[in-house]
Amino acid sequence: MEYYNYIKALHLIFVITWFAGLFYIPRLFIYQIEAYHKDEPEKSILTNQFKLMSKRLWYIITWPSAVLASIFAFTLLFMIPEWLQQPWMHVKLGFVILLYAYHLKCHLIFKQLQNDVVKWSSNKMRIWNEGSTLILFSVIFLVIVRDAINWIYGVIGIFVLAIMLMLGIKLYKRIRSKNPEA
Repeated sequence: MEYYNYIKALHLIFVITWFAGLFYIPRLFIYQIEAYHKDEPEKSILTNQFKLMSKRLWYIITWPSAVLASIFAFTLLFMIPEWLQQPWMHVKLGFVILLYAYHLKCHLIFKQLQNDVVKWSSNKMRIWNEGSTLILFSVIFLVIVRDAINWIYGVIGIFVLAIMLMLGIKLYKRIRSKNPEA
């Protein structure tokens, strides 16, 4: 237990860098998707640059952070096995599984875009980009308030957040249609 705080700190650091990668990679996807609609040579220059940026972000920051966050999480669970009997931990692990599903779907999109296969619109990608935000909010509130959480209010809060994010996306789309430079 003397190493608990160090392991916990490392877990949090890599969770933060993992989320940073998951927040930024869809933004790069959006820019790359939009670059496919440009004229040459701008199209080639931009898509090649976004491919390179995505590749570096994905393989140098995001994937290693996911793996290291998980290793330190398993270490914490090994150190404090009674957490596995706590209902809040079951829910948290469910969100972690959901986060890995989100991560793997981003990996599939990454691979497609690296091969010049565009199956998403930039607007749908903006909506997809909010998935990690909803997971982050859910996990943080769950871990901080644990058993004190009123599940009804928690669920309502997540839905309100999702609605606010969608309204923000629609507002941004409307502003952007009036001013393409926004």
